[in-house]
Amino acid sequence: MKLKQIACAVGLACAATAAGAATVNPTITIKLLAFNDFHGQIVSPGNFAGVPAGGIDQMAGVIAKYKAANPTTTVVSAGDLIGATPLVSALFHDEPTIETMNRAGLEFNAVGNHEFDEGKDELLRMQKGGCHPTDLNSCKGASVGTPVPFEGAKFKFLAANVVRQADGKTLFPPYAIKTYGKTRVAFIGMTLKETPTIVTPTGVAGLDFKDEAATVNALVPALRARGVQAIVVLLHQGGTQPVAQNATTINQCNGGLAGSPLQSIVAGLDDAVDLVISGHTHQAYNCLLPNKAGRSIPVTSANSISRVMTDIDLTVDTVTGHVTGVSASNFVVNRNDPSVTRNAAIGAIVTNYANIAAPIANRVIGTITGDITRTVNAAQESALGDVIADAQLDATNDPGFGDAVVAFMNPGGIRADLTFNSSAAGEGNGNVTYGEAFTVQPFGNSLVTMTLTGAQLHTLLEQQFTGCTVGYPAGQAPQPFNRVLQVSAGFSYAWKEKGTPCDNVDPASMMLNGEQVDLTKSYRVTVNSFMADGGDQLFVLREGANRLGGAVDLDALEAYFNAQGTVAPGPQNRIQLAP
Repeated sequence: MKLKQIACAVGLACAATAAGAATVNPTITIKLLAFNDFHGQIVSPGNFAGVPAGGIDQMAGVIAKYKAANPTTTVVSAGDLIGATPLVSALFHDEPTIETMNRAGLEFNAVGNHEFDEGKDELLRMQKGGCHPTDLNSCKGASVGTPVPFEGAKFKFLAANVVRQADGKTLFPPYAIKTYGKTRVAFIGMTLKETPTIVTPTGVAGLDFKDEAATVNALVPALRARGVQAIVVLLHQGGTQPVAQNATTINQCNGGLAGSPLQSIVAGLDDAVDLVISGHTHQAYNCLLPNKAGRSIPVTSANSISRVMTDIDLTVDTVTGHVTGVSASNFVVNRNDPSVTRNAAIGAIVTNYANIAAPIANRVIGTITGDITRTVNAAQESALGDVIADAQLDATNDPGFGDAVVAFMNPGGIRADLTFNSSAAGEGNGNVTYGEAFTVQPFGNSLVTMTLTGAQLHTLLEQQFTGCTVGYPAGQAPQPFNRVLQVSAGFSYAWKEKGTPCDNVDPASMMLNGEQVDLTKSYRVTVNSFMADGGDQLFVLREGANRLGGAVDLDALEAYFNAQGTVAPGPQNRIQLAP
Protein backbone atom coordinates (compact mmCIF):
# COMPACT_ATOMS: atom_id res chain seq x y z
CA MET A 1 0.00 0.00 0.00
CA LYS A 2 1.22 3.48 -0.79
CA LEU A 3 2.38 5.69 2.04
CA LYS A 4 -0.34 8.21 1.26
CA GLN A 5 -3.02 5.57 1.61
CA ILE A 6 -1.56 4.32 4.90
CA ALA A 7 -1.67 7.83 6.33
CA CYS A 8 -5.25 8.27 5.13
CA ALA A 9 -6.29 4.99 6.68
CA VAL A 10 -5.48 6.25 10.19
CA GLY A 11 -7.39 9.48 9.70
CA LEU A 12 -4.63 11.91 8.73
CA ALA A 13 -5.20 14.65 6.16
CA CYS A 14 -4.82 13.42 2.60
CA ALA A 15 -3.30 15.40 -0.22
CA ALA A 16 -2.08 14.65 -3.71
CA THR A 17 0.87 16.41 -5.22
CA ALA A 18 0.56 17.64 -8.81
CA ALA A 19 3.11 19.80 -10.63
CA GLY A 20 4.93 20.40 -7.36
CA ALA A 21 1.90 21.88 -5.57
CA ALA A 22 -0.33 20.21 -2.97
CA THR A 23 -3.98 20.03 -3.92
CA VAL A 24 -6.73 18.42 -1.88
CA ASN A 25 -8.59 15.62 -3.62
CA PRO A 26 -12.39 16.00 -3.75
CA THR A 27 -13.96 13.74 -1.14
CA ILE A 28 -17.36 12.61 0.01
CA THR A 29 -18.23 11.80 3.60
CA ILE A 30 -20.64 8.89 3.85
CA LYS A 31 -22.47 8.52 7.14
CA LEU A 32 -23.09 5.00 8.43
CA LEU A 33 -25.32 4.24 11.39
CA ALA A 34 -24.67 0.73 12.67
CA PHE A 35 -26.07 -1.58 15.31
CA ASN A 36 -26.05 -5.30 16.07
CA ASP A 37 -27.84 -7.98 18.08
CA PHE A 38 -31.16 -6.15 18.08
CA HIS A 39 -32.99 -9.39 18.97
CA GLY A 40 -36.43 -7.96 18.27
CA GLN A 41 -36.18 -5.39 21.05
CA ILE A 42 -38.82 -3.11 19.56
CA VAL A 43 -39.76 -1.93 23.07
CA SER A 44 -37.15 -0.12 25.16
CA PRO A 45 -35.32 -2.70 27.31
CA GLY A 46 -34.88 -0.17 30.12
CA ASN A 47 -31.88 1.77 31.34
CA PHE A 48 -28.34 1.63 30.02
CA ALA A 49 -25.50 3.79 31.30
CA GLY A 50 -27.94 5.48 33.67
CA VAL A 51 -30.51 6.60 31.10
CA PRO A 52 -33.62 5.07 29.52
CA ALA A 53 -32.40 3.60 26.26
CA GLY A 54 -33.42 1.97 23.02
CA GLY A 55 -36.70 0.99 21.48
CA ILE A 56 -37.36 1.06 17.75
CA ASP A 57 -39.34 4.33 17.88
CA GLN A 58 -36.31 6.09 19.39
CA MET A 59 -33.90 4.42 16.97
CA ALA A 60 -36.07 5.58 14.08
CA GLY A 61 -35.96 9.12 15.45
CA VAL A 62 -32.17 8.98 15.64
CA ILE A 63 -31.98 7.73 12.05
CA ALA A 64 -34.28 10.52 10.84
CA LYS A 65 -32.12 13.10 12.61
CA TYR A 66 -28.95 11.85 10.95
CA LYS A 67 -30.53 11.57 7.52
CA ALA A 68 -31.77 15.16 7.74
CA ALA A 69 -28.20 16.30 8.40
CA ASN A 70 -26.52 14.04 5.83
CA PRO A 71 -28.47 12.48 2.95
CA THR A 72 -25.77 9.82 2.47
CA THR A 73 -26.70 8.26 5.82
CA THR A 74 -26.95 4.47 5.49
CA VAL A 75 -28.26 2.20 8.25
CA VAL A 76 -26.70 -1.25 8.65
CA SER A 77 -26.95 -4.17 11.08
CA ALA A 78 -24.35 -6.80 11.93
CA GLY A 79 -26.79 -9.62 12.58
CA ASP A 80 -29.16 -11.21 15.09
CA LEU A 81 -31.82 -8.72 14.12
CA ILE A 82 -34.37 -11.41 14.91
CA GLY A 83 -34.34 -14.57 17.02
CA ALA A 84 -34.14 -14.82 20.83
CA THR A 85 -36.69 -12.02 20.91
CA PRO A 86 -39.19 -10.77 23.52
CA LEU A 87 -42.76 -12.03 23.31
CA VAL A 88 -44.02 -8.86 21.63
CA SER A 89 -41.99 -9.82 18.55
CA ALA A 90 -41.56 -13.58 18.93
CA LEU A 91 -45.28 -14.32 19.35
CA PHE A 92 -45.74 -13.02 15.80
CA HIS A 93 -42.66 -14.80 14.39
CA ASP A 94 -40.69 -11.53 14.44
CA GLU A 95 -42.85 -9.88 11.80
CA PRO A 96 -43.09 -6.78 14.08
CA THR A 97 -39.31 -6.39 13.98
CA ILE A 98 -39.16 -6.61 10.19
CA GLU A 99 -42.09 -4.21 9.71
CA THR A 100 -40.74 -1.57 12.09
CA MET A 101 -37.21 -1.83 10.70
CA ASN A 102 -38.64 -1.28 7.22
CA ARG A 103 -40.10 2.01 8.43
CA ALA A 104 -37.07 3.03 10.48
CA GLY A 105 -34.79 2.87 7.42
CA LEU A 106 -32.55 -0.19 7.81
CA GLU A 107 -30.87 -1.03 4.47
CA PHE A 108 -28.54 -4.00 5.03
CA ASN A 109 -28.51 -6.76 7.64
CA ALA A 110 -25.79 -9.41 7.84
CA VAL A 111 -27.40 -12.71 8.72
CA GLY A 112 -26.54 -13.77 12.28
CA ASN A 113 -26.82 -17.16 13.90
CA HIS A 114 -30.14 -16.34 15.57
CA GLU A 115 -31.73 -15.56 12.22
CA PHE A 116 -31.72 -19.35 11.80
CA ASP A 117 -33.62 -20.09 15.02
CA GLU A 118 -36.76 -21.08 13.08
CA GLY A 119 -34.83 -22.54 10.16
CA LYS A 120 -33.73 -21.32 6.76
CA ASP A 121 -37.19 -21.49 5.17
CA GLU A 122 -38.65 -19.19 7.79
CA LEU A 123 -35.69 -16.86 7.36
CA LEU A 124 -36.35 -16.71 3.63
CA ARG A 125 -39.97 -15.78 4.45
CA MET A 126 -38.66 -12.88 6.52
CA GLN A 127 -37.08 -11.50 3.34
CA LYS A 128 -39.79 -12.40 0.84
CA GLY A 129 -42.94 -11.93 2.92
CA GLY A 130 -46.14 -13.95 3.16
CA CYS A 131 -47.94 -15.53 6.10
CA HIS A 132 -46.56 -18.25 8.35
CA PRO A 133 -47.65 -21.63 6.97
CA THR A 134 -49.27 -22.89 10.19
CA ASP A 135 -49.44 -20.24 12.95
CA LEU A 136 -52.39 -17.85 13.07
CA ASN A 137 -50.24 -15.39 15.06
CA SER A 138 -48.98 -14.13 11.71
CA CYS A 139 -50.11 -11.47 9.26
CA LYS A 140 -51.71 -9.30 11.94
CA GLY A 141 -51.38 -6.20 9.80
CA ALA A 142 -55.08 -5.42 9.82
CA SER A 143 -54.93 -5.04 13.60
CA VAL A 144 -51.64 -3.18 13.87
CA GLY A 145 -51.61 -0.96 10.77
CA THR A 146 -49.28 -2.80 8.39
CA PRO A 147 -49.99 -4.55 5.06
CA VAL A 148 -51.62 -7.96 4.79
CA PRO A 149 -50.10 -10.39 3.98
CA PHE A 150 -46.83 -9.76 5.81
CA GLU A 151 -44.73 -7.54 3.56
CA GLY A 152 -41.29 -9.04 4.18
CA ALA A 153 -38.08 -7.07 4.61
CA LYS A 154 -37.61 -4.02 2.42
CA PHE A 155 -33.95 -4.14 3.41
CA LYS A 156 -31.49 -6.79 2.23
CA PHE A 157 -30.27 -9.80 4.15
CA LEU A 158 -26.63 -10.52 3.24
CA ALA A 159 -24.80 -13.82 3.80
CA ALA A 160 -21.61 -14.23 1.81
CA ASN A 161 -20.40 -17.33 3.65
CA VAL A 162 -23.69 -19.25 3.90
CA VAL A 163 -23.82 -21.64 0.96
CA ARG A 164 -26.39 -24.21 -0.15
CA GLN A 165 -24.80 -27.65 -0.37
CA ALA A 166 -27.10 -28.61 -3.24
CA ASP A 167 -25.93 -26.01 -5.73
CA GLY A 168 -23.06 -24.09 -4.13
CA LYS A 169 -25.00 -20.81 -4.22
CA THR A 170 -25.29 -18.42 -1.30
CA LEU A 171 -28.57 -18.44 0.62
CA PHE A 172 -28.73 -14.63 0.34
CA PRO A 173 -26.68 -12.19 -1.73
CA PRO A 174 -23.08 -12.06 -0.52
CA TYR A 175 -22.88 -8.29 -0.77
CA ALA A 176 -24.65 -5.14 -1.85
CA ILE A 177 -23.14 -2.17 -3.65
CA LYS A 178 -24.51 1.28 -2.92
CA THR A 179 -23.64 4.28 -5.07
CA TYR A 180 -23.20 7.75 -3.59
CA GLY A 181 -22.93 10.06 -6.57
CA LYS A 182 -20.17 8.32 -8.52
CA THR A 183 -18.70 6.64 -5.44
CA ARG A 184 -19.42 2.93 -5.02
CA VAL A 185 -19.26 1.21 -1.63
CA ALA A 186 -19.63 -2.54 -1.10
CA PHE A 187 -21.22 -4.00 2.02
CA ILE A 188 -20.32 -7.68 2.57
CA GLY A 189 -22.49 -9.56 5.08
CA MET A 190 -21.44 -12.68 6.99
CA THR A 191 -22.20 -14.76 10.04
CA LEU A 192 -19.77 -16.75 12.14
CA LYS A 193 -18.65 -20.01 10.60
CA GLU A 194 -19.48 -21.85 13.86
CA THR A 195 -23.21 -21.17 13.40
CA PRO A 196 -24.09 -24.86 12.91
CA THR A 197 -22.75 -25.61 16.38
CA ILE A 198 -24.90 -23.02 18.16
CA VAL A 199 -28.28 -23.35 16.45
CA THR A 200 -30.60 -26.30 16.13
CA PRO A 201 -28.95 -28.49 13.47
CA THR A 202 -32.19 -29.03 11.56
CA GLY A 203 -32.47 -25.28 11.06
CA VAL A 204 -29.28 -25.16 9.00
CA ALA A 205 -29.45 -28.58 7.36
CA GLY A 206 -28.17 -28.45 3.79
CA LEU A 207 -26.08 -25.33 4.40
CA ASP A 208 -22.33 -24.83 4.70
CA PHE A 209 -20.81 -21.94 6.65
CA LYS A 210 -17.49 -20.92 5.14
CA ASP A 211 -14.43 -19.28 6.69
CA GLU A 212 -15.10 -15.59 7.16
CA ALA A 213 -11.77 -14.07 6.09
CA ALA A 214 -11.32 -16.41 3.13
CA THR A 215 -14.85 -15.58 1.94
CA VAL A 216 -14.22 -11.84 2.02
CA ASN A 217 -10.84 -12.12 0.33
CA ALA A 218 -12.28 -14.20 -2.50
CA LEU A 219 -14.84 -11.47 -3.23
CA VAL A 220 -12.30 -8.66 -3.57
CA PRO A 221 -11.37 -9.29 -7.25
CA ALA A 222 -15.05 -9.34 -8.27
CA LEU A 223 -15.71 -6.10 -6.41
CA ARG A 224 -12.66 -4.46 -7.99
CA ALA A 225 -13.96 -5.56 -11.40
CA ARG A 226 -17.20 -3.75 -10.61
CA GLY A 227 -15.36 -0.54 -9.83
CA VAL A 228 -15.53 -0.82 -6.06
CA GLN A 229 -12.61 0.41 -4.00
CA ALA A 230 -14.41 0.99 -0.66
CA ILE A 231 -15.35 -2.18 1.21
CA VAL A 232 -17.28 -2.49 4.49
CA VAL A 233 -17.71 -5.88 6.16
CA LEU A 234 -20.80 -6.51 8.30
CA LEU A 235 -19.71 -9.49 10.38
CA HIS A 236 -21.71 -11.37 12.97
CA GLN A 237 -18.74 -12.36 15.08
CA GLY A 238 -17.09 -10.40 17.86
CA GLY A 239 -14.86 -10.02 20.86
CA THR A 240 -15.12 -8.78 24.41
CA GLN A 241 -13.65 -6.06 26.58
CA PRO A 242 -12.63 -7.05 30.12
CA VAL A 243 -14.46 -4.02 31.52
CA ALA A 244 -18.03 -3.11 32.43
CA GLN A 245 -20.20 -1.72 29.67
CA ASN A 246 -21.02 1.91 30.33
CA ALA A 247 -21.03 5.29 28.58
CA THR A 248 -17.25 5.58 28.87
CA THR A 249 -16.13 2.08 27.94
CA ILE A 250 -18.34 1.72 24.85
CA ASN A 251 -15.72 3.65 22.90
CA GLN A 252 -12.71 1.84 24.30
CA CYS A 253 -10.81 -1.20 23.08
CA ASN A 254 -9.37 -2.66 26.25
CA GLY A 255 -7.10 -5.56 25.50
CA GLY A 256 -7.52 -5.19 21.73
CA LEU A 257 -10.04 -8.08 21.81
CA ALA A 258 -7.02 -10.32 22.28
CA GLY A 259 -7.60 -13.98 21.61
CA SER A 260 -11.07 -13.45 20.19
CA PRO A 261 -12.30 -15.00 16.93
CA LEU A 262 -12.83 -11.48 15.62
CA GLN A 263 -9.19 -10.55 16.11
CA SER A 264 -8.14 -13.61 14.13
CA ILE A 265 -10.62 -12.90 11.34
CA VAL A 266 -9.49 -9.30 10.93
CA ALA A 267 -5.86 -10.47 10.92
CA GLY A 268 -6.69 -12.56 7.86
CA LEU A 269 -8.53 -9.90 5.87
CA ASP A 270 -7.27 -8.52 2.58
CA ASP A 271 -5.95 -4.97 2.74
CA ALA A 272 -8.85 -3.93 0.51
CA VAL A 273 -11.24 -4.01 3.48
CA ASP A 274 -11.65 -0.57 5.04
CA LEU A 275 -13.98 -1.18 7.99
CA VAL A 276 -15.46 -4.07 9.98
CA ILE A 277 -18.78 -3.63 11.79
CA SER A 278 -19.17 -6.61 14.13
CA GLY A 279 -21.56 -8.17 16.64
CA HIS A 280 -22.52 -11.45 18.32
CA THR A 281 -20.88 -10.87 21.71
CA HIS A 282 -23.27 -8.09 22.84
CA GLN A 283 -20.34 -5.81 23.56
CA ALA A 284 -19.59 -2.24 22.58
CA TYR A 285 -16.06 -1.42 21.47
CA ASN A 286 -14.26 0.88 19.07
CA CYS A 287 -10.98 -0.65 17.93
CA LEU A 288 -8.16 -0.46 15.43
CA LEU A 289 -6.97 -3.99 14.63
CA PRO A 290 -4.24 -5.13 12.23
CA ASN A 291 -5.28 -6.81 8.99
CA LYS A 292 -3.37 -9.32 6.86
CA ALA A 293 -1.03 -6.59 5.62
CA GLY A 294 -0.38 -5.31 9.15
CA ARG A 295 -2.42 -2.14 8.60
CA SER A 296 -4.79 -1.23 11.42
CA ILE A 297 -8.41 -0.88 10.35
CA PRO A 298 -11.46 0.26 12.35
CA VAL A 299 -13.52 -2.48 14.01
CA THR A 300 -16.70 -1.55 15.85
CA SER A 301 -19.58 -3.11 17.78
CA ALA A 302 -22.61 -1.48 19.42
CA ASN A 303 -23.65 -3.54 22.45
CA SER A 304 -27.12 -5.07 21.92
CA ILE A 305 -30.95 -4.89 22.07
CA SER A 306 -31.23 -1.32 20.71
CA ARG A 307 -29.29 0.41 23.49
CA VAL A 308 -26.28 1.62 21.50
CA MET A 309 -25.59 2.66 17.90
CA THR A 310 -22.37 3.51 16.08
CA ASP A 311 -21.91 6.79 14.20
CA ILE A 312 -19.36 6.26 11.43
CA ASP A 313 -17.96 8.75 8.93
CA LEU A 314 -16.45 7.09 5.87
CA THR A 315 -14.44 9.61 3.85
CA VAL A 316 -13.88 8.55 0.25
CA ASP A 317 -11.77 10.11 -2.49
CA THR A 318 -14.24 10.70 -5.33
CA VAL A 319 -11.50 10.44 -7.95
CA THR A 320 -9.92 7.14 -6.89
CA GLY A 321 -12.80 5.66 -4.93
CA HIS A 322 -10.44 4.80 -2.07
CA VAL A 323 -11.37 5.36 1.56
CA THR A 324 -9.13 8.08 2.94
CA GLY A 325 -10.38 8.16 6.51
CA VAL A 326 -12.74 6.49 8.94
CA SER A 327 -13.98 7.88 12.23
CA ALA A 328 -16.37 6.03 14.51
CA SER A 329 -18.11 6.72 17.79
CA ASN A 330 -20.56 4.61 19.78
CA PHE A 331 -23.41 6.44 21.48
CA VAL A 332 -26.28 5.50 23.77
CA VAL A 333 -29.74 5.62 22.20
CA ASN A 334 -30.99 7.94 24.95
CA ARG A 335 -34.77 8.19 25.07
CA ASN A 336 -34.42 11.53 26.89
CA ASP A 337 -32.39 13.13 24.08
CA PRO A 338 -34.25 16.40 23.30
CA SER A 339 -32.75 16.56 19.80
CA VAL A 340 -34.51 13.35 18.74
CA THR A 341 -38.21 13.04 17.89
CA ARG A 342 -39.49 9.53 18.35
CA ASN A 343 -41.30 8.04 15.39
CA ALA A 344 -44.94 8.07 16.50
CA ALA A 345 -46.19 5.91 13.62
CA ILE A 346 -43.71 3.17 14.45
CA GLY A 347 -44.53 3.57 18.13
CA ALA A 348 -48.20 2.98 17.32
CA ILE A 349 -47.38 -0.28 15.50
CA VAL A 350 -45.41 -1.46 18.52
CA THR A 351 -48.25 -0.51 20.88
CA ASN A 352 -50.78 -2.36 18.76
CA TYR A 353 -48.70 -5.53 18.79
CA ALA A 354 -48.16 -5.17 22.54
CA ASN A 355 -51.91 -4.85 23.09
CA ILE A 356 -52.54 -8.11 21.23
CA ALA A 357 -49.84 -9.88 23.23
CA ALA A 358 -50.76 -8.34 26.62
CA PRO A 359 -53.24 -10.97 27.86
CA ILE A 360 -50.57 -13.62 27.37
CA ALA A 361 -47.55 -11.56 28.39
CA ASN A 362 -48.97 -10.08 31.60
CA ARG A 363 -50.33 -13.29 33.09
CA VAL A 364 -48.61 -13.94 36.44
CA ILE A 365 -47.18 -17.48 36.66
CA GLY A 366 -45.56 -17.34 40.10
CA THR A 367 -43.50 -15.34 42.54
CA ILE A 368 -39.84 -15.03 43.48
CA THR A 369 -38.15 -13.98 46.72
CA GLY A 370 -35.47 -11.89 45.04
CA ASP A 371 -33.63 -11.41 41.77
CA ILE A 372 -32.74 -14.72 40.09
CA THR A 373 -29.95 -14.02 37.63
CA ARG A 374 -27.65 -15.58 35.04
CA THR A 375 -24.59 -14.26 36.92
CA VAL A 376 -22.19 -17.14 37.41
CA ASN A 377 -19.87 -17.94 40.27
CA ALA A 378 -16.26 -19.08 39.89
CA ALA A 379 -17.43 -22.55 38.87
CA GLN A 380 -19.69 -21.00 36.20
CA GLU A 381 -22.96 -21.94 37.93
CA SER A 382 -25.84 -19.47 38.06
CA ALA A 383 -28.84 -19.21 40.35
CA LEU A 384 -31.20 -19.03 37.38
CA GLY A 385 -29.51 -21.97 35.71
CA ASP A 386 -30.22 -24.06 38.80
CA VAL A 387 -33.91 -23.08 38.76
CA ILE A 388 -34.35 -23.88 35.06
CA ALA A 389 -32.61 -27.25 35.40
CA ASP A 390 -34.80 -28.07 38.40
CA ALA A 391 -37.92 -27.16 36.42
CA GLN A 392 -36.90 -29.43 33.58
CA LEU A 393 -36.18 -32.32 35.91
CA ASP A 394 -39.52 -31.80 37.65
CA ALA A 395 -41.30 -31.94 34.27
CA THR A 396 -39.71 -35.25 33.25
CA ASN A 397 -39.00 -37.30 36.39
CA ASP A 398 -42.38 -38.97 36.86
CA PRO A 399 -42.68 -42.68 35.99
CA GLY A 400 -43.74 -43.07 32.39
CA PHE A 401 -43.13 -39.40 31.64
CA GLY A 402 -39.38 -39.61 31.29
CA ASP A 403 -38.15 -41.20 34.54
CA ALA A 404 -35.37 -38.60 34.50
CA VAL A 405 -32.85 -38.44 37.32
CA VAL A 406 -30.91 -35.37 36.14
CA ALA A 407 -31.42 -32.42 33.79
CA PHE A 408 -28.83 -30.21 32.09
CA MET A 409 -29.35 -26.70 30.71
CA ASN A 410 -27.06 -24.89 28.28
CA PRO A 411 -26.09 -21.41 29.55
CA GLY A 412 -26.52 -19.81 26.12
CA GLY A 413 -30.22 -20.65 26.23
CA ILE A 414 -30.77 -18.40 29.27
CA ARG A 415 -31.33 -14.98 27.72
CA ALA A 416 -32.37 -12.69 30.59
CA ASP A 417 -32.65 -12.43 34.38
CA LEU A 418 -35.76 -12.61 36.54
CA THR A 419 -35.96 -9.42 38.58
CA PHE A 420 -37.91 -8.92 41.81
CA ASN A 421 -39.08 -5.40 41.04
CA SER A 422 -42.27 -5.02 39.05
CA SER A 423 -42.06 -4.53 35.31
CA ALA A 424 -43.90 -1.84 33.36
CA ALA A 425 -46.87 -4.22 33.17
CA GLY A 426 -47.56 -3.39 36.82
CA GLU A 427 -47.76 -7.00 38.04
CA GLY A 428 -46.20 -6.03 41.39
CA ASN A 429 -42.88 -6.73 43.08
CA GLY A 430 -41.96 -10.39 43.24
CA ASN A 431 -44.48 -11.50 40.64
CA VAL A 432 -43.21 -13.20 37.49
CA THR A 433 -45.20 -12.79 34.29
CA TYR A 434 -45.31 -15.16 31.35
CA GLY A 435 -43.71 -12.42 29.25
CA GLU A 436 -40.76 -12.17 31.63
CA ALA A 437 -40.32 -15.94 31.64
CA PHE A 438 -40.52 -15.97 27.84
CA THR A 439 -37.72 -13.43 27.65
CA VAL A 440 -35.60 -15.78 29.77
CA GLN A 441 -36.32 -18.80 27.51
CA PRO A 442 -37.52 -17.54 24.10
CA PHE A 443 -36.51 -20.42 21.83
CA GLY A 444 -39.45 -22.76 22.20
CA ASN A 445 -37.28 -25.87 22.57
CA SER A 446 -39.00 -29.05 23.70
CA LEU A 447 -37.59 -31.31 26.40
CA VAL A 448 -36.03 -34.63 25.45
CA THR A 449 -35.32 -37.39 27.95
CA MET A 450 -32.82 -40.04 26.90
CA THR A 451 -30.72 -42.84 28.33
CA LEU A 452 -26.99 -42.27 28.72
CA THR A 453 -24.37 -44.39 30.41
CA GLY A 454 -22.29 -42.94 33.19
CA ALA A 455 -19.36 -42.90 30.77
CA GLN A 456 -21.42 -40.87 28.29
CA LEU A 457 -22.35 -38.48 31.08
CA HIS A 458 -18.67 -37.99 31.73
CA THR A 459 -18.07 -37.34 28.02
CA LEU A 460 -20.90 -34.79 28.07
CA LEU A 461 -19.21 -32.88 30.87
CA GLU A 462 -15.86 -33.01 29.08
CA GLN A 463 -17.43 -31.72 25.83
CA GLN A 464 -18.34 -28.52 27.69
CA PHE A 465 -14.71 -27.50 27.61
CA THR A 466 -12.36 -26.40 24.85
CA GLY A 467 -10.06 -29.01 23.41
CA CYS A 468 -12.10 -32.18 23.93
CA THR A 469 -13.17 -33.60 20.58
CA VAL A 470 -13.82 -37.21 21.54
CA GLY A 471 -16.96 -38.35 19.75
CA TYR A 472 -16.87 -35.36 17.39
CA PRO A 473 -17.73 -35.66 13.69
CA ALA A 474 -14.66 -35.80 11.46
CA GLY A 475 -13.13 -32.39 10.86
CA GLN A 476 -15.22 -30.64 13.52
CA ALA A 477 -13.28 -27.91 15.35
CA PRO A 478 -13.27 -28.01 19.19
CA GLN A 479 -15.38 -25.81 21.44
CA PRO A 480 -14.45 -22.17 20.84
CA PHE A 481 -14.93 -21.43 24.55
CA ASN A 482 -16.15 -23.21 27.67
CA ARG A 483 -19.93 -23.75 27.92
CA VAL A 484 -20.50 -24.98 31.49
CA LEU A 485 -23.89 -26.69 31.73
CA GLN A 486 -26.31 -25.90 34.53
CA VAL A 487 -27.45 -28.98 36.48
CA SER A 488 -30.50 -30.00 38.48
CA ALA A 489 -30.69 -30.75 42.21
CA GLY A 490 -29.16 -34.03 43.28
CA PHE A 491 -26.34 -33.99 40.73
CA SER A 492 -22.91 -32.49 41.36
CA TYR A 493 -19.38 -32.65 40.02
CA ALA A 494 -16.04 -30.81 40.14
CA TRP A 495 -13.92 -29.55 37.27
CA LYS A 496 -10.56 -27.95 36.69
CA GLU A 497 -8.90 -26.96 33.45
CA LYS A 498 -5.76 -29.07 33.33
CA GLY A 499 -4.58 -28.24 29.84
CA THR A 500 -5.16 -31.82 28.71
CA PRO A 501 -8.21 -32.35 26.47
CA CYS A 502 -11.00 -34.52 27.92
CA ASP A 503 -9.39 -34.45 31.36
CA ASN A 504 -11.13 -31.59 33.17
CA VAL A 505 -13.71 -33.58 35.16
CA ASP A 506 -12.72 -36.32 37.59
CA PRO A 507 -15.31 -39.10 37.15
CA ALA A 508 -15.06 -39.79 40.88
CA SER A 509 -16.50 -36.32 41.57
CA MET A 510 -19.72 -37.07 39.67
CA MET A 511 -22.39 -37.63 42.31
CA LEU A 512 -26.11 -38.34 41.94
CA ASN A 513 -28.35 -38.26 45.00
CA GLY A 514 -25.42 -39.00 47.30
CA GLU A 515 -23.92 -41.82 45.27
CA GLN A 516 -21.03 -41.79 42.84
CA VAL A 517 -22.08 -42.10 39.21
CA ASP A 518 -21.27 -45.55 37.88
CA LEU A 519 -19.68 -45.26 34.44
CA THR A 520 -21.14 -48.64 33.42
CA LYS A 521 -24.75 -47.99 34.47
CA SER A 522 -27.49 -46.21 32.54
CA TYR A 523 -29.25 -43.01 33.61
CA ARG A 524 -32.27 -41.10 32.29
CA VAL A 525 -31.17 -37.58 31.38
CA THR A 526 -33.24 -34.55 30.27
CA VAL A 527 -31.97 -31.80 27.97
CA ASN A 528 -33.68 -29.44 25.53
CA SER A 529 -34.12 -30.36 21.89
CA PHE A 530 -31.37 -27.97 20.80
CA MET A 531 -28.85 -29.83 22.94
CA ALA A 532 -30.30 -33.24 22.07
CA ASP A 533 -29.47 -32.61 18.42
CA GLY A 534 -25.84 -31.85 19.26
CA GLY A 535 -26.20 -28.10 19.67
CA ASP A 536 -23.34 -26.26 21.41
CA GLN A 537 -21.15 -29.12 20.14
CA LEU A 538 -22.49 -31.53 22.76
CA PHE A 539 -22.31 -34.32 20.23
CA VAL A 540 -22.47 -37.19 22.71
CA LEU A 541 -26.14 -36.36 23.26
CA ARG A 542 -26.86 -37.59 19.75
CA GLU A 543 -26.03 -41.06 21.07
CA GLY A 544 -28.78 -40.98 23.69
CA ALA A 545 -31.10 -44.00 23.54
CA ASN A 546 -34.82 -44.48 24.22
CA ARG A 547 -35.70 -40.85 23.58
CA LEU A 548 -38.96 -39.44 24.85
CA GLY A 549 -40.23 -36.01 23.88
CA GLY A 550 -41.62 -33.75 26.56
CA ALA A 551 -43.09 -30.33 27.17
CA VAL A 552 -41.83 -27.09 25.70
CA ASP A 553 -39.10 -25.73 27.97
CA LEU A 554 -41.07 -22.58 28.82
CA ASP A 555 -44.16 -24.61 29.70
CA ALA A 556 -42.00 -26.67 32.04
CA LEU A 557 -40.76 -23.50 33.74
CA GLU A 558 -44.31 -22.19 34.11
CA ALA A 559 -45.51 -25.50 35.55
CA TYR A 560 -42.63 -25.41 38.05
CA PHE A 561 -43.60 -21.91 39.18
CA ASN A 562 -47.23 -22.98 39.49
CA ALA A 563 -46.25 -26.01 41.57
CA GLN A 564 -43.78 -24.17 43.80
CA GLY A 565 -45.81 -21.00 44.23
CA THR A 566 -42.77 -19.04 45.35
CA VAL A 567 -39.33 -19.80 43.93
CA ALA A 568 -36.05 -18.81 45.58
CA PRO A 569 -32.75 -18.39 43.72
CA GLY A 570 -30.90 -21.63 43.08
CA PRO A 571 -28.18 -22.49 45.60
CA GLN A 572 -25.21 -22.48 43.17
CA ASN A 573 -23.58 -25.38 45.02
CA ARG A 574 -23.81 -28.16 42.41
CA ILE A 575 -20.69 -27.39 40.40
CA GLN A 576 -17.35 -27.01 42.16
CA LEU A 577 -13.84 -26.12 41.11
CA ALA A 578 -11.47 -28.95 41.90
CA PRO A 579 -8.45 -28.04 44.06
